[in-house]
Amino acid sequence: MPKPPHQNPVRNELSTMSRRALIVGLPLLAAGCVTGGGYGSLQDGGHSIAPVDMTTMDPGLMRQEVSWSGKEKPGSIVVNVPQRRLYLVEEGGRALRYGVGVGRSEALNFRGTAVIGRKEKWPRWTPTASMMSAIPRYRAYAGGMAGGPDNPLGPRALYLYRDGRDTYFRLHGTIEPETIGTAVSSGCIRLFNQDILDLFDRVPVGTHVTVVQG
Repeated sequence: MPKPPHQNPVRNELSTMSRRALIVGLPLLAAGCVTGGGYGSLQDGGHSIAPVDMTTMDPGLMRQEVSWSGKEKPGSIVVNVPQRRLYLVEEGGRALRYGVGVGRSEALNFRGTAVIGRKEKWPRWTPTASMMSAIPRYRAYAGGMAGGPDNPLGPRALYLYRDGRDTYFRLHGTIEPETIGTAVSSGCIRLFNQDILDLFDRVPVGTHVTVVQG
């Protein structure tokens, strides 16, 4: 799971992108249609969600509609770990694509199919026994951390289940937006907080999820 908040807090100030960088980045958007800005500050459940300065990010990480030729049914989710992308399949050969960050260990240990067995707003974060063994500082959170703006899971979490059992694999937000599009030291599948809010509202419990490793 993600690092505790005191290790890598969200950056308070991000530099703006130059005109030249903007021109270079524009062709990356040509393959899809960006679905609304949606990366500004938000208020949710009494908590503040920090904005993400997308001008400092790869434009390809922005939520956008793209063409889709996979066999998955509309309404299902496909997580492509090597691509660092998540797809919500739509009707008519289209999909919503989200940029994601993946863990170097947990994300690589999970593949195949599952369903969303549980959805939580402002979820509680509790490191697993194996995480606490590998990273002793996580033991301070053995009793869990309440949901809130400093919680590593962000404002929403979708919990993947197989055969009625929790896989301990999650789709969730992040307090480290700069890690989207990368593989970090620990974690499942993280999205920009604004994107996990969007995805959370679009998919019900029972949604089919496929995780592709290559």
